[in-house]
Amino acid sequence: MSAVVPTLAGAAACGRLWTGEPYPVADPVATATREDGYTQAVYDALDLPDAELDDPQADGPEADGSNCQYRGLSHLDEELSDSPGNPPGVVGVSDGWMLRGVSRAQAVSSMQRAGAELTRRGWKVAGFENSRSWLRLVLRPAGGEGTVPTTVSVEAYPGGRLQVAAYAECARYPSGTRMDERGDPIMPSQVAPVRLRGR
Repeated sequence: MSAVVPTLAGAAACGRLWTGEPYPVADPVATATREDGYTQAVYDALDLPDAELDDPQADGPEADGSNCQYRGLSHLDEELSDSPGNPPGVVGVSDGWMLRGVSRAQAVSSMQRAGAELTRRGWKVAGFENSRSWLRLVLRPAGGEGTVPTTVSVEAYPGGRLQVAAYAECARYPSGTRMDERGDPIMPSQVAPVRLRGR
């Protein structure tokens, strides 16, 4: 009997290697709503009351499968193709917006302030770069257990613009997900940053 258990475990491991690790299942609307809350928390921590929303009419959350790849050796030929496809029903959800009227000095101090404040709340700073060509803070939100892993970034751009964006790893959306005419999941309206949207 003791020899059977390792054999079964080995067979399961080989099967997983062939088929690939399955993507987690997550409702894209719930993921987008959670991301909106994350970006709102970052806005509050940045404390830039004089900054304005760069484009209030910009598209809101997006569910996109173009960066999601097939997994497992059974799809190796697909991965080696010059134009590999994407697994159906699997998307990465992103959400973000841009502020304007933020000088580089303000961007640096606000990122440092946000990093310190959110770390106190249990977030983790995954990266911070302040160079001549790059100014960016990368954060991992707290309380994400059981959800799709998400990264939040704050990045400075020329012209006094500051982008706050959240990116969730790829996940399979459940059956019954509402779709638009293009066959993409219907996403909720963007709420954050609440103060700048007059809500």
